[in-house]
Amino acid sequence: MSEALDAVGARILDLVQQDASLSVAEIAERVGLSSSPCWRRIKKLEDDGIIQRRVTILDREKLGLTFEVYCTVKLSLPTKQNLETFEQAVLLWAEVVQCATVTGAADYELRIVTRDMHAFDDFLRDRILSLGLVSNIESKIVVRAVKNTTAVPLGLVSPFLATISPRGAL
Repeated sequence: MSEALDAVGARILDLVQQDASLSVAEIAERVGLSSSPCWRRIKKLEDDGIIQRRVTILDREKLGLTFEVYCTVKLSLPTKQNLETFEQAVLLWAEVVQCATVTGAADYELRIVTRDMHAFDDFLRDRILSLGLVSNIESKIVVRAVKNTTAVPLGLVSPFLATISPRGAL
């Protein structure tokens, strides 16, 4: 970040990452600005790439997507071409909601969401293993999510938000 985040900018970010449906007028009122300066601040945060996009978070369980798995994936031969091929495939798979390259014995950590164990098995066989690039997969089925947030810990980058307790904290 090229410039320090001031208290108003930090508060705007906190508000929009908690509820992207807030109107500019609502945000302005909560941060103590009029609508026009608030809109300009939000626009600058978007132009600077700090606000990447605004999304709606769905209740996947109500949609029948109740099976969540973390998979550690090791490629047979982690060459540049194989890594790129695997990553391009992952981008096309809707079931993979997160993918990261990781250090250690494996190459990737995937978070996969699907309907049930059978759909997950089909996904493994028909998508991941059919690439012919994988030597090992270790799957960990999520029994219960303890914390699941998309919020960035703004208190770590802005002293103005460091004293704000996380939502739902005791």
